[in-house]
Amino acid sequence: MPSILAPRRTGSHRPALAWFCFFALAWTTCLLYAGGFTTSIEAGMAFLDWPLSNGSINPDGWLTESDKMAEHSHRLLGAIVGALTITIAVWTFLSDARGWIRKLAWTALGLVVFQGVLGGLRVVFDRLNTGGEGNLAAQTFRVLHACTAQIFLCLLMAIAVAMTRRWIEQNAGLQRPPSADLRRAGLLACVAIFAQLVLGALMRHNQAGLAIPYFPHATAEGAWLPAFWSGQVGIHFLHRVWAVVVVIALVNFAGRLWASRHTGLVLGAGAVVLMALLSLQIYLGALVIWTLRNPHAATVHMLAGAFLLACT
Repeated sequence: MPSILAPRRTGSHRPALAWFCFFALAWTTCLLYAGGFTTSIEAGMAFLDWPLSNGSINPDGWLTESDKMAEHSHRLLGAIVGALTITIAVWTFLSDARGWIRKLAWTALGLVVFQGVLGGLRVVFDRLNTGGEGNLAAQTFRVLHACTAQIFLCLLMAIAVAMTRRWIEQNAGLQRPPSADLRRAGLLACVAIFAQLVLGALMRHNQAGLAIPYFPHATAEGAWLPAFWSGQVGIHFLHRVWAVVVVIALVNFAGRLWASRHTGLVLGAGAVVLMALLSLQIYLGALVIWTLRNPHAATVHMLAGAFLLACT
């Protein structure tokens, strides 16, 4: 009989584990939305302590006060996703014969723990707790916390897809491996998107979302360059300029995917999905400006960017 130390691992499809991974992915989507919304309404310091909230796991007022509800919900969802990731790591270790997927699951577990610690450090080192004049440490942890969340989503999506029957039994429907040029184009697109997400995190956490309150132009007169410059304007403008780089990289990658669709339907479908997500993301970015940074529009814009990176 297999034991914990010598589990019986197979390479066959396990429907229960596959569904559980997608279940965890759904919870992670809720977690990212809660985190983004908390940032959008500037509620990250609704509680000055961590890991408890006002010394409790059920603090007074968290169901009636919007800032406390946003932050405490984010913390509770983080704990749920952490527990789900532990389950995935252990379940995969016990049942999956693929060494790379077991390593990926343990990496995801390590990353979700690291992500939680970053969130806590963002609170502990805030100037409201340290009494300092500057807030560079907290800002750094904020941005790292945001970027790590994107990477975690990518890992979890990769694990979930790799657990599907099609991936295991048909090698994702590919008749032959993608070319080196296609892989390179995909890698460049991923790098471009991640750099844009970093710029987006810097913009969000430096309150620069409306530093340029017009779109697509930079001024009311229709100029393409801002009328004046500041740190916030510079970050915002760079985010817009780099968006052009992302569009070029993704169109190039999607075009190569479509051209390679004869190797498998997944590549052709992937090209369509990427272009649909890119179009949605551009619209959401404009909507953030047009609605004067509506918190829901800003949060969905962040979430769509995360899924664009994961799908790429």
